[in-house]
Amino acid sequence: MTGRTDGGDALWSRARAGDGEAFGRVFDAHRERVYRHALRLVGTAHEAEDVTAVAFLELWRRRDHVRLVDGSVLPWLLVTAGNVARNQRRATRRYRRFLAALPRPGEAPDAAEPALAGALGMDPDLREALRTLPAPDLHLLTLVALEDCTIADAAAVLGIGEGAAKTRLHRIRTRLRGQLAGTLPAGPTSRAEP
Repeated sequence: MTGRTDGGDALWSRARAGDGEAFGRVFDAHRERVYRHALRLVGTAHEAEDVTAVAFLELWRRRDHVRLVDGSVLPWLLVTAGNVARNQRRATRRYRRFLAALPRPGEAPDAAEPALAGALGMDPDLREALRTLPAPDLHLLTLVALEDCTIADAAAVLGIGEGAAKTRLHRIRTRLRGQLAGTLPAGPTSRAEP
């Protein structure tokens, strides 16, 4: 199968003893065969390069335990490349399953949701109305109304101007009043914002 194309036992003995130049010659002698074998197994050039690199890394790392066949390390390298390719395909499948299980951008819970859900005594209608707000508006209202941040601080955190934050906050409150009209208990008639 191989016919000692890696220079035989003497070259491998030097490589095994830690001679980098001898190991480089073993690498040069077998890299193409290992790469072609890996390419057949994984299908892409990039993955085949990775498999080849790992196979030679394992050859170096386990050099004291490598079994030569007819004086060559090539059979050991081919078997190792096959094992690496199989492990790589398995890891890729696990990674794809993991990615498929992640929530899509529209499905991810909003960061302000825990603050709203944990607000003691919050009216359920108000909570539902807050959930209809776009995320930037919900963040602004949460910071100012629930977390007692100043409008200037909330604007700075959200990367908007203070004037824009005031305008947006007014629109949010107007929208919520419209949504909640008739659902909240009647209170004193004042011009105070909710």
